[in-house]
Amino acid sequence: MERIESASNTKIKCTAALHLRKERDKREEFIAEGVRLCEEAAASDWPLKFCLVTAQAFENRRVRAVVDALEARGCPVSLTTPGAYKKASATETPQGILLVIKKATVALASLKIEETPLVAVLDGIQDPGNAGTILRTADAAGCTGIVALEGTVDLFAEKTVRSAMGSLFHLPIVAQTTAAKWLAYAKAQGISCYVSALDKEAAPYYSVNYRRPAAVVFGNEGSGVSTALLDAAPHLYIPMHGGTESLNVAASAAIILYEAFRQRHIPDSFQQR
Repeated sequence: MERIESASNTKIKCTAALHLRKERDKREEFIAEGVRLCEEAAASDWPLKFCLVTAQAFENRRVRAVVDALEARGCPVSLTTPGAYKKASATETPQGILLVIKKATVALASLKIEETPLVAVLDGIQDPGNAGTILRTADAAGCTGIVALEGTVDLFAEKTVRSAMGSLFHLPIVAQTTAAKWLAYAKAQGISCYVSALDKEAAPYYSVNYRRPAAVVFGNEGSGVSTALLDAAPHLYIPMHGGTESLNVAASAAIILYEAFRQRHIPDSFQQR
């Protein structure tokens, strides 16, 4: 196992550079930090570049198990000093292990479609916590893919990756495509596309048949779904009782995607009890 003691080491500097989106885009790489995320990444089929781990963290049994799994996959592991690791890390209280990973996004045309796909589409969502939470919810609710349209926050930013809690590695992800390309793809694949919107044209979210191929678009936190999509797809809304005018986009996604889960996975006989 390589030992790194200097903060000026090439791996340390390359990792630190990935805190910038332009560097992540240029190199097609990102950081997953923490024991849980490294466990998920090690168990996935995403291409791993290298791991940095502190000597203190290496004393932890879970960390040693992750390192064993990484080495079994041929991923280089470097033991670092706390000072060197701190330069590479983006967290205030790091757990002492991180991975540099190659992005494994897919082109829209290459997105594999199952018999009854369920796709979550992110349209201009700006908050990385919201984006990561939607990824995590989509994974739990049985979505078969994620499509991030242009203007959406980087799904590989550290906060987004942390918020997704490993779900990033479980779903095929299309990043930074256009609304026009998505609509053309959905039409060609026979996917019924809906948009979450608060307007008089919208239907209650539970009135839709999600047992057929479907996709739901969740829009920007302030301005909502873009005009091109509003004009092209039916609108859904979540009825509310009380003084609030709207829900957080991640909460809205959870409600709608779990209605799709209910329709797809809970037997009718159970629903009628």
